[in-house]
Amino acid sequence: MKLAKIALLVVPVLMFSSTKVAAQYLGPGAQAPSQSVAAALSAKDDSLVDISGYIIKQLTHEKYIFSDGKDQVRIEIDRDIFPNHGINEKTRVRIRGEVEKDFLESPEIDVESIDIL
Repeated sequence: MKLAKIALLVVPVLMFSSTKVAAQYLGPGAQAPSQSVAAALSAKDDSLVDISGYIIKQLTHEKYIFSDGKDQVRIEIDRDIFPNHGINEKTRVRIRGEVEKDFLESPEIDVESIDIL
């Protein structure tokens, strides 16, 4: 009986604590994610991005400058998404997220996931 109670508590936690998966439409008319900073800067608001490069500077506690080696863009990484181990300007990473274009501000990328390469 105790085992059944424990299972009822643990299984839902495991189901909902798995890694985020970003589903997207892949049929006709679908837009492929931008794969360069230049493409992200010219993309529409809320467009998906999937770019490899380097976080070269921290601006605030969640804002950084990201470079793909050619261009730079401001990115926002929430603390719960940032990797547990240290990253510096020489650590190659892959970011996935969405372009955010707010009125009278330069575009930035709202990072939804980050992987160390």
